[in-house]
Parts: sequence; structure tokens; C-alpha cells
Amino acid sequence: MSDAPSSPIPNGQPAPPLQLNIQYTKDLSFEVPGAPEIFLSLREQPRVDLSLDVQARPVPGQQPNIFEVSLQIRADAKIQETSCFIAELVYCGVFTLNVPQEHVEPVLLVECPRLLFPFARNILADVTRDGGFPPVMLNPIDFVALWQSRRGQAQQVGTA
Repeated sequence: MSDAPSSPIPNGQPAPPLQLNIQYTKDLSFEVPGAPEIFLSLREQPRVDLSLDVQARPVPGQQPNIFEVSLQIRADAKIQETSCFIAELVYCGVFTLNVPQEHVEPVLLVECPRLLFPFARNILADVTRDGGFPPVMLNPIDFVALWQSRRGQAQQVGTA
């Protein structure tokens, strides 16, 4: 990740449709409620339940085409009913969009998280490994299907 500002766009050339201005860890939590006993009794790989959400919002006080997109991941590992660890990560990016209004939602909820995901995946793997457990390696996420599912649920609620 570079902190250097992007080079100005020469006159006459259109702005890129999507620009990642900055990415960052907004919140990170790792908890081992049963330590140290859990490490002494750990004999098998824990079952990890994952939840993922994508949120987008305009950045207050900025131009209307600047958005914060957050990838929220929770990993809850258990052996039977015993909690091994809980990891929560909110990984964000600030994006500038130069797309038609009808494309804003899919770009924010599909393309932006697709750019953030590899970094969030790496952070989650590192924190679980550094916490004394096998690293949690997230499989690739189909953000198109996630977005379509969310839209389908919103339409069902709207017609109910």
C-alpha cells in the first residue's frame, strides 16, 4: 500500500472509474476465552464458523463520489461447544467512483470488496496463526452472488 498521493490526471483524460485512495484496518479483535487451558486440551482442528458482510457509506464532508467500503469478517472457532477463539476484523477502503449512478451500488458492493479481500484474508490468517491456532484461510468470495442475494432479500422485504 502506498501513502503517496496519486498523480494528477492530465487534462483531457477521463478520471478512472474506480480509485482506491487508502485502505486500513478499522477494527481488529482476537480473543481466546479459554486460554491457557484450551491450548493444553486442543487435540483436533477447531470448526470455524465464518460470517462476512459488506457495508458502504459516503464519506461525510467529502465529494459525493467518495465512499468508505468496509469488509466485516467474524471467525468463531469451536471444538464441540467449547470456544477456541473469536476473531473480528473490519477492513476498509476509501474509494473515489466515477461511474454512472446506476453502477454505483454494484461497484461499491462487488468491485470494492473484491479489491480489499486479499488484504483482509491475510490479516485474518496472520492473527489466528499468531494467536496459537492454525491460520484461518478464507476461500475466495463470490461478491456478485453475495450482492445479488442481498438485493433479492431486499426485494422480498419490499414486497412483503
